[in-house]
Amino acid sequence: MSKVLIATEKPFAAPAVAGIKQILTEAGFEVVLLEKYTTKAELLAAVADVEAIIIRSDIIDAEVFDAAKQLKIVVRAGAGYDNVDLESATAHGVCVMNTPGQNANAVAELVFAMLLFGVRNRFNGTSGTELKDKKLGLLAYGNTGRNVARIAKGFGMDIYAYDPFTPAEVIEKEGVHAVASQKELFSTCDIVSLHIPATPETKGSIGRELVSLMPKKGILVNTARKEVINEPELIALLKEREDLRYFADIRPGAHEEFEAAAGERYFSTPKKMGAQTSEANTNAGLAAARQIVGFIKEGNERFRLNK
Repeated sequence: MSKVLIATEKPFAAPAVAGIKQILTEAGFEVVLLEKYTTKAELLAAVADVEAIIIRSDIIDAEVFDAAKQLKIVVRAGAGYDNVDLESATAHGVCVMNTPGQNANAVAELVFAMLLFGVRNRFNGTSGTELKDKKLGLLAYGNTGRNVARIAKGFGMDIYAYDPFTPAEVIEKEGVHAVASQKELFSTCDIVSLHIPATPETKGSIGRELVSLMPKKGILVNTARKEVINEPELIALLKEREDLRYFADIRPGAHEEFEAAAGERYFSTPKKMGAQTSEANTNAGLAAARQIVGFIKEGNERFRLNK
């Protein structure tokens, strides 16, 4: 009987665990649960005899792959996967997947929660602004970007997107203006919302060159990854341009410097909150379980991330 480990330092909600177990046990798998572990040694011991692992933000590196001699697949329940060493996975013959789209609505709703908090001056009783008729730019038009666009239409916003991997006609067909470059997106839009992964190409790519192009009172929203921001450049720019605002769904490494530079023009969640809803939590976990069943029983590699 194949054994599947659910390894979550930050556990799934109880209904999600129950649903994951049901899918896997009905498919004939044995399920092992490792929650709230505090040492890497616990994880290394738990992976020793499993064929599959479901994780959230847990780190799966070369040491884990070395310890997991029978491992065939790791599924990251969520969209981001920079916590998994893809090169090591490939070297060990392990398939890595994520569960794209399962958290998309939750992240999109958080974008607007932060925007409303910001444009209404943190609800401090003073006069703010509205989102209606503002130009919203989406940097990447994947699952989350599409959900942000859907909600933005309800606010009456003018929506733009740049995504080199999505044909312009696909974007335009959905009632969104496709632009030709990142520079055009930043120079055009009052608000830019980031939905790019943290890759060697994108890390540190959002800095002075792009953000300085934003119109007066521009707002940058980051629900992607903190690594895509060039923090020193953005801090310096926030000092120079007292009209700019930055809202982030994960505390930057230079959090105190951002606070000192921008004051109430800056806000960050204390930890990444985009996927922190009971619905997203459950959806991602159930999707991970189904992908493991499909991979081991049928060889389905639809969401494979590594070679």
